[in-house]
Amino acid sequence: MPDTLPSSVRAEEAHAAAVAPRPNDDPARRVAAAVRSLVLPVVVAVAVGAIFISVYLSAFHAPVARDLPVAVVGSAAQAAGVQDRLPERPSDTFSVRAVEDAQAARSAVQHGEVFAAYIPEGGAVTLLYAGAHGPSVTALLLDELGEVAHEGGQSVEAVDILPASPQDTRGLAVFYTTFGLVLAGYLFGIMTYQLAPGVSMARRLVGLAAFGVAGGLAVASVVSAFGALPAPFFGVAGLVALVALAVSASTMFLVRALGVMGSSAAAVVFMTVGNATSGGSLPAEFLPSWLEPFSSVLPVGVGVRAVNGLAYFHGEGVLSGVTVLTAWIAAGVGGLLLLERARGRARRSTLVQGAGGKRP
Repeated sequence: MPDTLPSSVRAEEAHAAAVAPRPNDDPARRVAAAVRSLVLPVVVAVAVGAIFISVYLSAFHAPVARDLPVAVVGSAAQAAGVQDRLPERPSDTFSVRAVEDAQAARSAVQHGEVFAAYIPEGGAVTLLYAGAHGPSVTALLLDELGEVAHEGGQSVEAVDILPASPQDTRGLAVFYTTFGLVLAGYLFGIMTYQLAPGVSMARRLVGLAAFGVAGGLAVASVVSAFGALPAPFFGVAGLVALVALAVSASTMFLVRALGVMGSSAAAVVFMTVGNATSGGSLPAEFLPSWLEPFSSVLPVGVGVRAVNGLAYFHGEGVLSGVTVLTAWIAAGVGGLLLLERARGRARRSTLVQGAGGKRP
């Protein structure tokens, strides 16, 4: 049937159809979309900043050691006497224990089991310590244990049996060696999806492995060039590579699972809590009780302890560090593979249902 409507009527109908509300133009939905696009970024960014400040102020506004282990050569009664003569501080600042002889005391310091050894010998005290723990720890030990000896009328000879590298006067080389690839691993985990969203999982995992190996070798080369750590080149490279892989694989999983929120979650876990509890500037014994456990489970803390042990303390913390970091890598990669498999099944199911619903 021919169209007999005047052109003016047809034009009015077309205009009405164009301006008529559509199902997706519901005002409530537009408001909700605007709130998500404007308010959510503000809320997330402010929350991340508030968490950052809260964690760092809690950790470092007034750090006080808790249960800092110290060895005393002698009987349990002599160790208790040293504990009683310690200056008035929080009662759990030091954990004093007795050891049999000076050789056992020296070994405990060298293996990182204690922070200092108090060896009374007549009218004098020999105080063994490890300068590799950093100047803040050294100052605390010399002041407090020196006062104990002076109170007992004894002179003090302090001996640094594990000094920090001459190229690391502030004792920060271990932290920067480890943390450099924590930041890089976080960025890699985000950029691998931003720059190459369509890459297959196999190629993505090859890129992850290449990043870890290349990053570990690069960091070890820089550390070796500066002579900042008395540690074997490939040992440093291997540990740093494991830290990088642990952070990047976990970040990849969080980003893939949660999208933009995943990158925020990774920033909080690795860059904020991980950094604050790493033990890079002060040992974990100086952290508040609610933060200290993170030092032994997050990649940054276990990496710092492993690199420090490799450089100075006869491998203390290396085995446990490798174990924890490997678990992080396995969890990140395993989570990615399971997530991709689940999403692949969901896509295939959707395609099958769509094909079944079509009419010939």
